[in-house]
Amino acid sequence: MQKNKLMRDAFIDEVYKAALNDKDIIFISADFGAAALDDFRKNLPEQFIHAGISEQNMVDVGVGLALTGKKVFLYAMAPFITTRCYEQVKAVVSSMQLPITLIAVGVGLGYDHATLTHFTTEDIAIMRALNGIRILTPIDAESSSYIASECLKNPKFTYVRLERNSQNKIYGDQISKYFNDGYVRVKEGEGIVIISSGYMTHKALEVRDKLLLKGVNVGIVDVFRVKPINNEQLPVLLKKYRAIITLEEQMLDGGFGSAILELMTDAGGAVPIKRIGIKDGFEVVNGDRDYLNKLYHIDVETVIEESLRMYANYCK
Repeated sequence: MQKNKLMRDAFIDEVYKAALNDKDIIFISADFGAAALDDFRKNLPEQFIHAGISEQNMVDVGVGLALTGKKVFLYAMAPFITTRCYEQVKAVVSSMQLPITLIAVGVGLGYDHATLTHFTTEDIAIMRALNGIRILTPIDAESSSYIASECLKNPKFTYVRLERNSQNKIYGDQISKYFNDGYVRVKEGEGIVIISSGYMTHKALEVRDKLLLKGVNVGIVDVFRVKPINNEQLPVLLKKYRAIITLEEQMLDGGFGSAILELMTDAGGAVPIKRIGIKDGFEVVNGDRDYLNKLYHIDVETVIEESLRMYANYCK
C-alpha cells in the first residue's frame, strides 16, 4: 500500500516546481529534515538558504529579501517559527505587511515525544493576534499542495500550519472549490456539528463514525482558514445546528474554539457551544500523541461522551 505523502513534502514540491521558472522565489529553511528540500539544495542553490538553528535571523534575512521584491518562503519546526522569532515577525513582517509565507511543521502535539519544547499548543492564539495575517491549515497532502499554489499566486503575509505525519486524504484538491470560503462542510449532520481544523478534523471523523453506531449523526466542518475567518457564510451554516462542539489540539485560551466563539457572538448567534481543547495547567509529560490526547481530554472517547451529552441536552 502506497504511503500518503507528507504535507511538508507536498508543499515544498509545489514551491520548488514554481521556483524552477521563477528566480525571484527564495526558500529559507532552519531545518534539513524534509527530503523535499534536497532538490532545492542541489538544483537551485542560489534560491535556497539554510539558516541553521537561527530562526530569528532567518526572519530578518527573509525580510531583507522581500524588500527587494523576492517571493520569500520561511520553513521551520512549528514552535521555532512562531514563539522563538515572534518579535521579528510582529515588529517587521506584520507591521510592514510583507508578502512572506511562514511554513510551520509539527503543529499541536505533532512532536509528541519531544515534549514541551516542541509542543505548539498556542500558535493559533498568538499568530491570529498578528495584524493582517492569513492562517491556513491543510488537512492532507493534496490540500497542502493547493495551498502552496495559492501562496505563490497571491503572496501575502501568511502562516501555514502543517501536520508532521502523513494523513489520509479527506477532500484533497477539492479545496479549490472552497478556497475562498475558508472552510469545507465535510459531512452533513443533524442537531450537532463538530467544527475543527486540520489534524483534529480527522479525529472528528472518527467520532462521527462511532456516533453513527449509536444513532447520532453529527455534522463535520473543517475550517482551513482560521484567519481571516469567514464571518458571512460560516455563521449561517452553524446556526442551522442546535449545538456546536469545537475541537482543537490547542490551548483553549485564545485558540480555535475562541475564534469560533468570537465569530458566533459577533453574528448574534444563540447556539450553545462547547469547546474541547487543552486546558490551562496541563501536565507536561512524555508520551505518544494518542496518550497525550487522552491525558488532556481531547481524545475520541471524550468527544463522543461530550457529543452524547450535548445531543441529550439540546436535540431531544
